[in-house]
Amino acid sequence: MPKIPTVSTKKFCRLLEHVGCEFKRIDGDHYVYDKPGLARPIVFPLRKDLPTFVVLNNLRTLGISRTEFIRLLKDV
Repeated sequence: MPKIPTVSTKKFCRLLEHVGCEFKRIDGDHYVYDKPGLARPIVFPLRKDLPTFVVLNNLRTLGISRTEFIRLLKDV
């Protein structure tokens, strides 16, 4: 399994928009994104860099594998 690199919040936002997610709101100190067909919204904190477990949990919600995520990071 490929290791997940450290991702900035700004780059993760671009990636979410690239895969079809839409920014909904800022709730406290968290960004909230949504996409039709997802079981729950994508939520992550306002930080410079996101912890790996936050990225992995959101990838699971999106149905994106680690390999696919690394490929998408190169596209955005």
